[in-house]
Parts: sequence; structure tokens; C-alpha cells
Amino acid sequence: MATDWLSLQRTARREFDDRVAQIRDWHAPTPDTEWDVTDLVWHMVDEQRWIQPLLSGRSLDDAKAALEPIGDDLAAEWARFAEQATAAWAMASPAQEVHLSYGTVPCLDYMKQQIADITVHTWDLARAIGADETLDAELVDAVLADIEPQKDMLASSGLFADPVPVPDDASPQDRLIALTGRDPRKTS
Repeated sequence: MATDWLSLQRTARREFDDRVAQIRDWHAPTPDTEWDVTDLVWHMVDEQRWIQPLLSGRSLDDAKAALEPIGDDLAAEWARFAEQATAAWAMASPAQEVHLSYGTVPCLDYMKQQIADITVHTWDLARAIGADETLDAELVDAVLADIEPQKDMLASSGLFADPVPVPDDASPQDRLIALTGRDPRKTS
């Protein structure tokens, strides 16, 4: 059965929505050692605000010129830009070409990247705020299946820390989190 990436985009968004609604300490540290909760949510808002302009066929420069500014209420900005992104994904053709910083890619590839980003950062946010870290199993399985074959490229990209070793019988979620350089083990 083919993966329904559009449905998974909505699931990933809901997962992040749920964690954003639980934020009480915007300065709590996250597993992304350079970011606190504010930085992490700002990053996610910024990623979402690019989607609609890019999916409308704009070049990177034209999309940048069309970006709306990010306001101070990051929870509200997440909701606003995530809604725009969800609507844009629903209207886009999976085969449509999208201009990104490293070249032109099919829309579906861009969507998969965005879903993986939201999924992993949902876990980061949950860990940071002490919320439930359990992610939707179908979402985790799809993201892991998509990025696991790219593990060497991910490791050399500089975007992630080195993969964290996990036992052979680790859950798919722990394998995904570890693959992106995060330690899925509970900390005390």
C-alpha cells in the first residue's frame, strides 16, 4: 500500500500542535543543544512560512521576498503558518517541481523532508517540555523508511549530530530519533 504523505503531513502537524499547546517554559533547553524551546518553535514557524510561496512556483529569491514576518506570539504564528502550509500541500501536485536552496526537487520530496523535520522536532519539543514523547506510529514508520536509506548522507550533511547507537531491538521511534543524532533514552 502506498504511503499517503498528505495525510501524514496533517498528522505531523497535529503532533507538533499538541506539544506547542503544552509549552510553559519557552526557555527550556532542547535536545538541539544550540536551541531553547523558543528557538525550536521559531525554526518550525520559519520552515512552515516558506512552504506556500515555494509551492506556488516561486524561485527561492521570489519566495523570500514574499515571506510574511514572524510575529512575537510563536504559538499563534505556528498555527497560522502551519495552516497555510497544510492548505498549500493539499493544492500541490506531487510531481510539481519546487525550488530549494540546494536545487529543484519534486514536491513530494520536499513534503517528505518537511514531514521528517516536523516529526523529529516534535520529539525534541516533547523532550524539552516534559510532554509525552510518543509519536504516531504510522508517521514514525514512514519517516524512518524514507530517511534510513539516506543515513550516510544525513550523517555527512552537518545538519545532525552523529547517529546514536541503539540496540538491535530498538523501537522504530528510537531508531529514528537515534538516526538523527538524538539519544532516545530517558534522562533523569
